[in-house]
Amino acid sequence: MPIKDIMVSKLITLKPEDEVKYALDLMSANNINGAPVVDDSEVLVGMIVKADIYRFLMEEGHYDTCPVDWVMTKKVITASPEDDLIEVADKLRKYNIIAIPIVDEKEKLKGIVSIEDVVDYFLHNN
Repeated sequence: MPIKDIMVSKLITLKPEDEVKYALDLMSANNINGAPVVDDSEVLVGMIVKADIYRFLMEEGHYDTCPVDWVMTKKVITASPEDDLIEVADKLRKYNIIAIPIVDEKEKLKGIVSIEDVVDYFLHNN
């Protein structure tokens, strides 16, 4: 089954220049643990998760007014809309990540799939 069939396409995204505090507030307000970071053309440039923000803020001299760009992962593991669900689940496990952005051939963000999305699919379709 292609991952596009379960990916979330209504996305909550951040910009590299957004402040870390804004990122945390946005994630908390939307009950999510991470968000893709995109440029003005909606091209994926990074991924940020709460755990990375917390580790960042524990370092002396790091403040919640710093930009997301300082904290985000820039080498993001991605999938394409046509990738198989099992392949994507394997990537989530193999790389120990909570979500995987779905991008097209130009790296434009199309959706995201979280561990919860994969588990929900298997719970409700088997």
